[in-house]
Amino acid sequence: MKRRDFSALLAATPLAGAAPAALAQGGPVEGRHYKALSKPLSSQPGKIEVVEFFWYGCPHCYAFEDSIEAWARQLPADVAFRKVHVAFRANVKIHQRMFYTLEALGKEAVARPAIFKAMHQQGLALDDAKSQAKFLSNLGIDPAKYQDAYNSFGVQTKCTQAEKLSEAYNIDGVPSIGIGGRFLTSPSVSAGGQPLPEHELHSRALQVSNFLIQRVRGKA
Repeated sequence: MKRRDFSALLAATPLAGAAPAALAQGGPVEGRHYKALSKPLSSQPGKIEVVEFFWYGCPHCYAFEDSIEAWARQLPADVAFRKVHVAFRANVKIHQRMFYTLEALGKEAVARPAIFKAMHQQGLALDDAKSQAKFLSNLGIDPAKYQDAYNSFGVQTKCTQAEKLSEAYNIDGVPSIGIGGRFLTSPSVSAGGQPLPEHELHSRALQVSNFLIQRVRGKA
């Protein structure tokens, strides 16, 4: 979902086998299947950071969730995967704050499937702290502790850091995948302009991500 599409919406799998033909002939192409950052970011020696930029309310992020989570579980030890919640507009900022509040409480990964289901299957907006606390109480999260964390300086700092990283990667749509502070791809970009079913877009994005991880290692 592109940044420009957010105002209109108020209300990828482990890889096996050969790459699709478009990628098999010479591999992914810069400018077509992925982008290189003009200003590479600093990185931790010996670790390749992979970042999925997403939004709870994005239907494409919801569709991508199972694929990218399964892929992330199989990443090698030198690759560190994490999610970063974007904040493209006011109500998305509130969802971002929910993400980092839950992360601070150690509950984000557990709560995420229920949040996706609530927003995309049940039509819940969850765009204010009170409704979030009420919903999350059904998952065993204490509303008072949630509110305290939601309003904490630590969560605000995490939100600010997330916005700065999104700007550094020049994120204009989600889901997007940042690789090693050097490269960026996404299901839509990895298709190289081809109209494809969403499940194939997911597979291609992860194939390109594998290629870019190898590039960061200096092996591609």
